[in-house]
Amino acid sequence: MDKLSTKTNAANAGTPWTKGLLAACALGAALLLSQKLAFSSEAAKVVPAPVSDEQVAAGEHAETAVFAGGCFWGVQGVFQHVRGVSNVVSGYAGGSRDTAQYERVSGGDTGHAESVQITYDPAQVTYGKLLQIFFSVAHDPTELNRQGPDSGTQYRSAVFPANDMQRKVAQAYVAQIDHAKVFSNAVATKVEPLRGFYPAESYHQNFLTRNPSYPYIVVNDLPKIDDLKRLFPDMYRTQPVLAKVDVR
Repeated sequence: MDKLSTKTNAANAGTPWTKGLLAACALGAALLLSQKLAFSSEAAKVVPAPVSDEQVAAGEHAETAVFAGGCFWGVQGVFQHVRGVSNVVSGYAGGSRDTAQYERVSGGDTGHAESVQITYDPAQVTYGKLLQIFFSVAHDPTELNRQGPDSGTQYRSAVFPANDMQRKVAQAYVAQIDHAKVFSNAVATKVEPLRGFYPAESYHQNFLTRNPSYPYIVVNDLPKIDDLKRLFPDMYRTQPVLAKVDVR
């Protein structure tokens, strides 16, 4: 069973721990685990830090960043383990409020991408450092309209800048990575206008941290957490920060 079906079942059941949900994906997940399939076309690597980054103002304060890198379960899980991050919410960006529901977004025709909104303290982790982690371990930026086993524009790689500074840093960084040919293929990541961010349904929030043995998480997302710890040990924290958001 594909992830669309398992997520929809989770919504209908009200909890991802139901017997029906786990049984539905058992056979396919067992096959993936036994074959130890690697879905990403690029292995995790430390992408060089951006030449241009935000200027950090004195004093502690919070800013937000919105990234899209495939299924938001894993991307949320990665940034929940990053030092200086105080909140990570799974949601939808790139489309309108009226169609920001999982069943609609999964059709691939609403303009949304599964995204995460990251609240962070730039005195501890800059926007550029978040982008570096995003491109290094959170997803494969060379895949067009897909990530691993999931395909469709809702799984595209995108950055949604919250202000002019973020837009300039993100655009310069994508150009820097492409020019340096860090990856074997061209970067597919687009820098798109942020017209709104809409939190996803409650059963999507903290999915990785609540369900570490869920087959899809084991195969596709836990390796990202290991990569973060291995490649960015100074930025990794063992205890994840759980999402704090009013969800539907």
